[in-house]
Amino acid sequence: MSDLAALAERVVDRAAPGEQIEAYVARGDDVEVRVYDGEVESLSSATTSGIGVRVLIDGADGAKVGFAWAGSLDDDIVASTLAEARDNAAFATPDPDVVLATPDGVPAAELDLWDESVAGVATDDKVAMALDLERRVRAADQRIRQVLSADYGDERVEVFLASTTGIRSTTRRTAAFLSAMAIAGEGVDSHTGVGYSVARGFAGLEPDRAASDAVVRSCRMLGAKKVPSDRLTVVFDPRVVSTLLSVISSALSGEAVVKGRSFFAGRVGEKVATGSFTLVEDPTDVRAFSAAAYDAEGLACRRTVLIDSGMLQGFLYDTVSARRAGTASTGSAVRGGYAGTPGPGCRALVLQPGHHDQRAILAAVSEGVFVQSVTGVHSGVNPVSGDFSVGIEGLMIRDGELAEPVREVTVASTLQRMLQSVLHVGADIEWLPGIAAGQTLAIGDMQLSGS
Repeated sequence: MSDLAALAERVVDRAAPGEQIEAYVARGDDVEVRVYDGEVESLSSATTSGIGVRVLIDGADGAKVGFAWAGSLDDDIVASTLAEARDNAAFATPDPDVVLATPDGVPAAELDLWDESVAGVATDDKVAMALDLERRVRAADQRIRQVLSADYGDERVEVFLASTTGIRSTTRRTAAFLSAMAIAGEGVDSHTGVGYSVARGFAGLEPDRAASDAVVRSCRMLGAKKVPSDRLTVVFDPRVVSTLLSVISSALSGEAVVKGRSFFAGRVGEKVATGSFTLVEDPTDVRAFSAAAYDAEGLACRRTVLIDSGMLQGFLYDTVSARRAGTASTGSAVRGGYAGTPGPGCRALVLQPGHHDQRAILAAVSEGVFVQSVTGVHSGVNPVSGDFSVGIEGLMIRDGELAEPVREVTVASTLQRMLQSVLHVGADIEWLPGIAAGQTLAIGDMQLSGS
């Protein structure tokens, strides 16, 4: 990490009069193993590094900003990247709201997001774990016809950010995962199930959990058919809820609100959900795999309550979107690595848990449909209008128990109505890869369209 810091400092020290510089320097290592039919299908190990540079040139009508990046930390390439960013800034349009972040006095949380076992475990052991996972899936149930893939992966990421405005921040994290994709059944009655396990390091992975999840999710869909259309209660699986929260998160971006691209725009202080619905963004929760002490502009990450007992409290901002909205950054800048520039976004959304697990929620609902997976989210869910229509696979709920499997049906409503129709929020929080945790969620009065 010290070499990344030294490089960033050298870049920032080259700022000319009337110029501000931000240097984002990153390095990563990852391993990916895929096995198929008892053999290693692919194995890759890669180290990547690079730098992203933003240059702001002050002017009477606002700053002009230029950005450039390079996938190398070679001194000559870094120098040319800085020169390119300067050149881009010279041709940019002035914008009075574009500034670099400045320290705001919020202390950074002390987070331990690093597991040395990711680097310390031999590659042969990682391959052996993937092979063992495939064997577990094949042996678990005679209805499993094939294992499409069994994967092991891990990553290490280190980032140092420095700017002429006094920002200095470091990020250091690891993650490891196992995943298996199983196929149950034959012909048209074939169904795929995916199981996984995620942890900070090798030792935290659970092959049994990944294998059983893939087997259960594929086998319980055997015999799935269409069902008649109806209006009913829908219970969403935690994985699906994670996806739904990720969609809702785009409507909670301060940038989207400023641009009028959110169904929450102009509704702060209004009751937008049921009283059981409290949504929090908390990147300082170490259980989140996207947790971080600092955001992508170098400000301290912090816990932000977005919806409190159904009442909309506010939005997530980076420095620029906050200036445009006349408020302050919430320490919520994200970016897609050194090749991207920052913007507001979520890292660790989670619903305040209720008091019941999935089994208790199914019993309370009694009749409805349980959604195991969804398709068409990107085309069928609109965070601007709130329209919601997705294809689903799942099982009917009869007398509080999971019953016959269903497929080739859709559920529809609007996000606004769904938030106002939440019946139960599960206590079964499951931290997943991505920006949102999952937990069981029951929503009443949705349209099921089938045969």
